[in-house]
Amino acid sequence: MIQTVAAAMIWLLVVCLLPGIRRRRDHSVVTAAITIAVALTLNIDQVYLGIDSVLGGRNFVDLLANISMVVGIYFLSRAIVRAATPDETFEKRDIAGMILLASVIAGITASFSAIVTQGSSTRFMVDYGDQWSAALYSSIQFVYIGYVVSVTGVTCFRFRGDMLRPYFRTAFTFIGVGCSFAVLLVLLVLAMDVLHLQGRLAAMGAVAPIYDAAVVAAMTFLCVGLAIPPVVRRILRRKQSATEAELVGDLTKIWEKTTKKRQNVRLVRDTEMISHQDQAQRLHRMLVEVQDALLVEPGLGSSLDIHDLKVLNAAENYLAGPFVRQIPVRRRKGERAI
Repeated sequence: MIQTVAAAMIWLLVVCLLPGIRRRRDHSVVTAAITIAVALTLNIDQVYLGIDSVLGGRNFVDLLANISMVVGIYFLSRAIVRAATPDETFEKRDIAGMILLASVIAGITASFSAIVTQGSSTRFMVDYGDQWSAALYSSIQFVYIGYVVSVTGVTCFRFRGDMLRPYFRTAFTFIGVGCSFAVLLVLLVLAMDVLHLQGRLAAMGAVAPIYDAAVVAAMTFLCVGLAIPPVVRRILRRKQSATEAELVGDLTKIWEKTTKKRQNVRLVRDTEMISHQDQAQRLHRMLVEVQDALLVEPGLGSSLDIHDLKVLNAAENYLAGPFVRQIPVRRRKGERAI
């Protein structure tokens, strides 16, 4: 049940991330979310048994799921740390990280091959965790996960206060808390591995409910934190589009009134079809043409009433705002998209 809930949350995160995929240069978060979602989905009993039976009942699905998990965690951490890092040094290719990841994959593959199994098991570590090779198999991947999420969590808490937009600060707070629960999760897994090797099954069973709660908490905080930026950006874009459309409509009357004698210098045409992406550019061009007309013919100002002046002021203030898409905004720490 826990695996199903966790997988569902990650797939919901993927749904939140996909609509903005074309606008992103870096797809690390989407890659990580899909890879982790696949890993968790493979651990759902029905999915696990169905695929493993095709592969000969050798529990290769468990190995595939765990490799997918460490790969996903790597890409997730890299994307978050890149977004939080205040300079461009992290943009370089992560050779050391890739070598470490490859070493972890080789280690869990080698230790998995030494585990003696008897048919497909949906409780792999419960059934075979008393073997040293199984304990090593589990420990290698979770020590790596613990290290990666620790670095990620520390980075989030370190730089969250330097972020310009409130929703970025909130997102990185959630991610940092999620990483903290993930570290707790790793410690619980390592404790259960040791208890299993010692044959203390009752103590291991007592830890299991805490483990389940840590899984849900970690996934919840991480998914919410990762979903906040793209969801908020979409909401802001829709709000911007509505505001731009309203301002363009109000400004069009003023533009027609002030530039009708200057048809030869008009760059905006009445009949032109304007998409949502071009609304701010159209608004900016119309405002410039109105201001130019008023500058060349000051007498036109007398034709403008209080409402017209308010519209001009509103358009100027909007275009000077920090969240208009067409006006470049210098990003501060944590402002690179995740």
